[in-house]
Amino acid sequence: MKAMDVMVRDVISVTPSDSVEDAIKLLTEHDISALPVVDDDDNVVGVLSEADLLHREEIGTEKQHPRWLEAVMPASKLADEFTKSHGHRVEQLMSRDPITAKEDTPLGEIATLLERHRIKRIPIVRDGKLVGIVSRSNLIQALASSLPHSDTSTVSDRKLRVDILDRLDDQSWTDFGERNVIVHGGIVHLWGLVGSEAEHQALLALAEEVPGVVRVSDETIPAY
Repeated sequence: MKAMDVMVRDVISVTPSDSVEDAIKLLTEHDISALPVVDDDDNVVGVLSEADLLHREEIGTEKQHPRWLEAVMPASKLADEFTKSHGHRVEQLMSRDPITAKEDTPLGEIATLLERHRIKRIPIVRDGKLVGIVSRSNLIQALASSLPHSDTSTVSDRKLRVDILDRLDDQSWTDFGERNVIVHGGIVHLWGLVGSEAEHQALLALAEEVPGVVRVSDETIPAY
């Protein structure tokens, strides 16, 4: 499997000039732990994660150092810490030079990058532009979805996944494209939070009616 087979396609992102307040609202409203930062051309220029927001003046968690230690610390280090604690724009807090991968990157390489760089997610890019994101949880979802089964399908899993995601994009009653869909052996695995029972049933119906789908494995979690 490759990144394109498990990545979340509808990625919530911010721009460098967005306010930290707006970014925090997006993190909480969408129950995510990081936001890719993109420029006006959708090129990935950074990532704003929970780690970048840990030491904030508003909640009294800014870093404190003994006077003697501050005297020997580089001024640039102290300035960077101050910015992280007091900055009001995304570009002041975001981690720059983010680790990215392409759509055809094997999941083995994705796992290695996550482990080597001690990160939780990797933006997926096409010609530098953001097209998706793969997190550690997406790899676990892929692992769970790949457990042995006897069902077979005459349609490729990749095509089924694209068909389902395209149909989700056309629906105004759901933002499930921000969650995840993984297809293995014709079985559609739906992962993530669902806002209502009506949305839940509609998602199942949408997936079940796609030609080539063997069955739907409902891994969703009710948020109602």
